[in-house]
Amino acid sequence: MFVGHGLLAFALVAAGARWTGRSREHALALGVAAGAFATLPDVDILYAPIGLVASGALDIEGFWAAGNVVHRAVTHSLVVAPITAVAFGYWSRAERSTAVTADRAVAVVLLVGLIAVAGIVSGPLGAFVMAVFGLAGCGVTAAAVRYGDLSPKAVLLVAAFGLSSHPFGDLFTGGPPQLLYPFDGSLLTHRISLAADPTLHLLGAFWLELATLWLALVVYAALTDRRVRDAIHGRAALGVAYAAAVLAVPAPTLTSSYEFVFSVLAVGIVGPMPLVWQRRWHVWRRTHRPAEGYDALAAAFTGLTAITLASVGYAIAYVVL
Repeated sequence: MFVGHGLLAFALVAAGARWTGRSREHALALGVAAGAFATLPDVDILYAPIGLVASGALDIEGFWAAGNVVHRAVTHSLVVAPITAVAFGYWSRAERSTAVTADRAVAVVLLVGLIAVAGIVSGPLGAFVMAVFGLAGCGVTAAAVRYGDLSPKAVLLVAAFGLSSHPFGDLFTGGPPQLLYPFDGSLLTHRISLAADPTLHLLGAFWLELATLWLALVVYAALTDRRVRDAIHGRAALGVAYAAAVLAVPAPTLTSSYEFVFSVLAVGIVGPMPLVWQRRWHVWRRTHRPAEGYDALAAAFTGLTAITLASVGYAIAYVVL
């Protein structure tokens, strides 16, 4: 769900902004900023490589075991989200001035306060994660102001939405986030189950992720005045052949999904690959003109269609066999 958090926020904010009368360019800028903020809480997984080396368990299970020491806690809180959003709002006001301003001081005080609380509750590791979270958020804020020309109010709103929406995307694939951190207690104690069969649950969670990808691409196509139907090439139908993988790929679950996920995503190569070869042919001919018909959006839609058909085909074969 790493990608889905950001794409869902992008789609909802961009579509909402356009619906309320914002220009296409402004809606895209708001959506991109919201997506970046919605991805931000997962910076806590950066601890995993450190923990992995320290533990000596150099494998996938060790990676997640190390990362989950702090994952979905410090940065996945509905208490922390509005405070950091306010801090980033003040930071955005300061970005419009080269001088050290009171706005920047307020932002620093709020973020340092959160770092101190995280240190008290979760020790040095919690303080480190919160510090990285705050610094990364300031970087996203600076980019939103400089490249998206977003106002402080806009930054505050998209940051609050992105950060607050992120934890709910984790309810299907792992333990529920600590939504009330740093306070004790939890709003949710179990992840949401989509099916009793662990493989069907994994497929359901995978389709939710695909749905966010579809939504984001459709919104982007609408904002750039493109037709989805024209962007999907017939070669996407090749994805149906992945159904045969049910005989070779072990039935995936949340704890053993890697072979299925990596292999089914590889099917998406049918989208960009022919276009890449066309482009290389034109480069070989030493022309600066892109290959006729080269279209990144068409490649994305075609690849995503192939992946969707592949996963549905696998699911049908799994149920039948």
